[in-house]
Amino acid sequence: GGARVMDWKRRLRGRLADCRAPKKSEQELKDEEMELFTKYYMEWKGGRKSGDTSYMNIPRFYYRLPAEDEILLQKLREESRAVFLQRKSRELLDNEELQNLWFLLDKHQTSPLIGEEAMINYENFLKVGEKAGPKCKQFFTAKIFAKLLHNDPYGRISIMQFFNYVMRKVWLHQTRIGLSLYDVAGQGYLRESDLENYILELIPTLPQLDGLEKSFYSFYVCTAVRKFFFFLDPLRTGKIKIQDILACSFLDDLLELRDEELSKESQETNWFSAPSALRVYGQYLNLDKDHNGMLSKEELSRYGTGTLTNIFLDRVFQECLTYDGEMDYKTYLDFVLALENRKEPAALQYIFKLLDIENKGYLNVFSLNYFFRAIQEQMKIHGQEPVSFQDVKDEIFDMVKPKDPYKISLQDLINSSQGDTVTSILIDLNGFWTYENREVLVASDNDNTADVDDT
Repeated sequence: GGARVMDWKRRLRGRLADCRAPKKSEQELKDEEMELFTKYYMEWKGGRKSGDTSYMNIPRFYYRLPAEDEILLQKLREESRAVFLQRKSRELLDNEELQNLWFLLDKHQTSPLIGEEAMINYENFLKVGEKAGPKCKQFFTAKIFAKLLHNDPYGRISIMQFFNYVMRKVWLHQTRIGLSLYDVAGQGYLRESDLENYILELIPTLPQLDGLEKSFYSFYVCTAVRKFFFFLDPLRTGKIKIQDILACSFLDDLLELRDEELSKESQETNWFSAPSALRVYGQYLNLDKDHNGMLSKEELSRYGTGTLTNIFLDRVFQECLTYDGEMDYKTYLDFVLALENRKEPAALQYIFKLLDIENKGYLNVFSLNYFFRAIQEQMKIHGQEPVSFQDVKDEIFDMVKPKDPYKISLQDLINSSQGDTVTSILIDLNGFWTYENREVLVASDNDNTADVDDT
């Protein structure tokens, strides 16, 4: 037995000695790993030519981003990005070069003239391409010519359409470079503060905004930025891709304000115009009865026609970001954008989240009934005969035609193109009445009866 005890003690001592040996640092472990990897790799390569060192010439293609405390590296990166963007900017056609391109296209138009459109055939198109200079080379390809070829019997394309195509491309690249200058992280996306800076510095270049008071700038910028983030950042990550900004029509709307002759109608439908921004901010101030700069649930209940149900407003205040139970201007903007654009997927997503009280990812009979009860109560208060929930529920399911006959998902609501009607029925007495009376009006027209109930 003694020998076995001695053996056990020896083992324990050995183990303890191992523990006391200085632990290898992380770097030593990495070096050892690399050494072993190289050794096994060379063995695996085995009989291959040992003189082949071409792998030594692979250029470095990964550069990690500098950390926050590496000030010098950050400055170098910023500087090199600015130089890169300037170079890209110089590669674009300037106004003089665009004029020259138009002159060349006009000079080489191919007869006969049909109607008003000046046309050009492929042969002359290539000639213009040779004369227009290196910056234009990318536009004079067979692919682009074929893209613009419609139904001309002589196989020509419209000079105007081609020129507009070039202008649009140049504008997109210019705008992309312009936005990239504000991309502080240099990762191809803008955070809220980046987009705020971009829009703030854009204001003086938009004649339609000349009349705005300087004191209103910060509210204007907030109003404008919200539209981008509400629609382009549905997951609320706090950043949006520059590519997404370019792909949507919002920048076109914003830059439409360069036009000094913009019609009153265009201004009213453009979220970014001065009248529109002042309207939205004015509504906010009107709702804020106690002038504390925030809206309580009671103050918000007067929004629009003042017919949003209490239950829906409760949900808004439960789900949205509030401060001591009150809503600030930014949160209000999301609310307005959702309710004013009820056909859009992002707006439906916002409202769906409020309707999905149990957070199940779908609406069922219970949740529909929960919201419609409030509409029925409102009807009683107004002395109306409450409509049966059973009928409304059936109508909603008929309108949406969900995949699962008992559950309505957000996607079902979007696919049905009836999302705006369905949400109005559930959250807004006025919306419900508009829907109901439409039915009454259609029915009475068919019966040729004159006594239409206009409540």
